Amino acid sequence: MAEQNDPSKPAPQEIARLTRELEKLNAHRFVKVHNSLWRLTGFQFLRGLAFGLGSVVGATILVSLLAWWVSQFEFLPIIGDWAAQIADQIETAR
Repeated sequence: MAEQNDPSKPAPQEIARLTRELEKLNAHRFVKVHNSLWRLTGFQFLRGLAFGLGSVVGATILVSLLAWWVSQFEFLPIIGDWAAQIADQIETAR
């Protein structure tokens, strides 16, 4: 009876529950990707492509909106003309 109350030994149902949780964790997609070097490399490559594409598209939109906004200031002769030229080039490129 002293063995059943020993706190240093886990109960069999606790071990079974931990085993089920560990199986669920090992079946998770994140762990599966990181278990294979090729999957991890492919995942990181695609992640980098998506980040790069998003950065380029976002910067393009931001710079074109900024150039359009600055081109609206006609009272600034140098900046207004320069921005108007950029806006004209963007329009002709479309």
